[in-house]
Amino acid sequence: MTPTPTCVPAAAYRRLTTTLYGYSFLDEFILLYPVYALLFSDTGLSVWQLSSLFAVWSVTGVLLEIPSGAWADAVSRRRLLWLGPLLTAAGFALWVLMPSYGAFALGFVLWGAGGALGSGALEALVHDELDRIGAAHRYARVMGRARSAGLVAVMAAMGLAGPVFAWGGYAAVGAASVLVCLLTAALATRFPEHRTPVTGGDGWATTLRAGLAEARADRSVRGALLLVPAVTAVWGALDEYTPLLVLGTGVAQSTVPWLLLLIWGGATAGGLLAGAGERLGRAPLAGLLAGSALALAAGAAVGTPAGLLLVAVAFGGFQLSSVLADARLQRRIDATGRATLTSVAGLGTELATVAVLGGYAVIGTSAGHATAFAWSAVPYLLTAVVLVAARTGATASAARARPRSRRSPS
Repeated sequence: MTPTPTCVPAAAYRRLTTTLYGYSFLDEFILLYPVYALLFSDTGLSVWQLSSLFAVWSVTGVLLEIPSGAWADAVSRRRLLWLGPLLTAAGFALWVLMPSYGAFALGFVLWGAGGALGSGALEALVHDELDRIGAAHRYARVMGRARSAGLVAVMAAMGLAGPVFAWGGYAAVGAASVLVCLLTAALATRFPEHRTPVTGGDGWATTLRAGLAEARADRSVRGALLLVPAVTAVWGALDEYTPLLVLGTGVAQSTVPWLLLLIWGGATAGGLLAGAGERLGRAPLAGLLAGSALALAAGAAVGTPAGLLLVAVAFGGFQLSSVLADARLQRRIDATGRATLTSVAGLGTELATVAVLGGYAVIGTSAGHATAFAWSAVPYLLTAVVLVAARTGATASAARARPRSRRSPS
C-alpha cells in the first residue's frame, strides 16, 4: 500500500530534496558552457578538429554509460556522484591551463566519464531513498523540480558568462567552472544512502547481468526503456539548434539570448508541472506528446518571434514527458539493477540523439532550420500513436482474459 504524504518523514525528505536541487543546479552552473567553443577556435583548432573533439566526448559517454550504471549498482552510488564532478573539474582545468588539442581531447574524456558516472546513479539513489521513507510516489515531482533547477542554472550561466569573460577572460571563466565542480562534489557527499552495495569481486559483472536479464524477461520494463529515448532524444538534440531557429525569425543577434530564455523558461515550467502530471496514463501521455509536437511544428513553421512562444510550450511538454517517462521506468525496475537499467535508457538516448543530429543536418542543410524543427515533430506523433495502440492492445488482452478466468475452477 502506498503511504499517504503525511507518513513521509519530513527531515529525511527535506535533506534528500534540498541536496538534490542544489546538486542539480551546481552541476549545470558552468560558465564555460557558452564560451568553450570560442576557446577551441581561438586556440587555432580547425573545423575537423572541433568535430573530432565532440566525437571523443560522445564516444566516451556511449562506451561508459552502461558499465558505469552497473558499477553504481555494485558500489556506493553517492561515491560516484561526488567522483564525477571531480573528473569534470580536472578536464576543465586542463583546457584553461594547457590549451591544446591533446588537452581538449583529454578534458572531453574526463568530462564524458564524469557525466557517465552520474547517469543512472542519481536517479537510482533518489528513487530508492524516496522509497525507503515511503515517498516513491513523489519521484516525478522531485525529479521534475531537479531538472528545472538545472535549466535555471544553465540560464544563469549564460547570463553571467559574458561579464565574467569580459573581466578575466578564459582564465576567470575556467576557474569559476572548476570551483563550481568542486562545490558540486562536496555537496554530493550530503546525499543520504542506506542501501548495502554488492560485495565480492564479481559484483560489477553480476549487477550488469542481472539488470540486462530483467529487461529481457519483463516486457513492461522493455517498453519503459524504449519510451525514455523516444521522448528525450529529439528535443534534447534540438537544444543545440535553438539559437539558429531564433535567429531565423529575423531578430537581431542581441535579441537571441532573450528569446532563448523564453524557450528554456517553457522547459523549466514543464519540469515543475511533473508533480501534477505524475499520474498520467498512456493515453494522456500520448495526448501530451501529440499536442507538444503540433505546437513545435506550428511554432517553427510560423517563422516569427511570436511563434517561439509555441516552441516554448512544446519544450515544456517535452520536458514534462521526459520526467514522466523516467518515473515510469523507475516504477517498473527492481532496486538491485536500477542504475544499470537507467543507464541502458541513457545509452539509448545517446544513440538516438546522434541519429537525430544526422537527420537534422540533412533537412536543415537543404530546407532550413524552421523546416527541420517542424519535421522533428513527426517522431513524437509516432510515439503517441504507439502509446495509444499499446493501451488499446492491453485493454483488449485484459478483456479476453476475463471470461477465461470466470470459467477457471475456484
